[in-house]
Amino acid sequence: MTDYKELIDAETWAFIEKTNSYYPPDTIDYTIEQQRGVYDRMCREFFAGYPARVAAETTAIETSGHAIPVRIYQKGGEALKALVLYFHGGGFILGGLDSHDDVCAELCGRTGYAVVSVDYRLAPEHRHPAAFDDAMAAFHWVVPHFKVPILLVGDSAGGNLAAAVAHATRAHPHRAVGQLLIYPGLGGDQSKGSYVKHAEAPMLTMRDLIFYKNIRTGGEGRIGDPTIAPLLDRDFANLPPTVIITAECDPLSSDGEAYRDRILAAGGKAVWREEEGLVHGYLRARHTVKRARESFARIAEAVGQLGRSEWAY
Repeated sequence: MTDYKELIDAETWAFIEKTNSYYPPDTIDYTIEQQRGVYDRMCREFFAGYPARVAAETTAIETSGHAIPVRIYQKGGEALKALVLYFHGGGFILGGLDSHDDVCAELCGRTGYAVVSVDYRLAPEHRHPAAFDDAMAAFHWVVPHFKVPILLVGDSAGGNLAAAVAHATRAHPHRAVGQLLIYPGLGGDQSKGSYVKHAEAPMLTMRDLIFYKNIRTGGEGRIGDPTIAPLLDRDFANLPPTVIITAECDPLSSDGEAYRDRILAAGGKAVWREEEGLVHGYLRARHTVKRARESFARIAEAVGQLGRSEWAY
């Protein structure tokens, strides 16, 4: 068993305990409706507000079958230079525009870029590929509407969607200029690496991951489908410059390393950073935990660099 008392510092433990007080580790045993209620309450408790001069507007993308709610963040006094298309985490069953509201506002505030947060459809009401289809629809909507460089950014399940969109749109004439994935689940080999070492990590366990996967797919295997697991793609060429940030104490960490290696082997640009002593979901700790605060600063800086087509790695 991994000794988390040695790996995780006191500040991070305080964050874990606060999270567990709102979102207990056994929450996946609740009904989906109950899980969403618990998750939404937890997100409200961690809400940190908006930075100065950042404003948001909620609207919707109209598709042939349904509307996709989106929230657009912009910083007053800033010329529009790039846009972050953001996909939230939540295991494909939780979250929405409000769960990551302040994260998106802070990315906008720190970079000056517009941010469009996508309220993609959730399982089990809408199984795969519903979320992916909505993510693709959002990409095809922002390109003509904003006419600036597009960045694909997401955390956890949202990191999976961002990468899946990057793979699917790499031949688009206005493909993304970069992608930044925060502790993403990319469909790596669960028999080794962090999947084994951190199978019982605080905040996310292998039991959780199996539950989320089965809900998302309805139990279907979908072997070799890169729209559900980007690491299953056979082609990693021509992807946009990629930054992957993972947490050390997280079963998903090895996915970041594997994804970086595949892109580099195909001749692309990619960097992976594992954040020491941090846990899945640490974005919510960015104002209370020094390690998380420093990581979020690195994330914002990387987004800024990617939007300017700078590669400083």
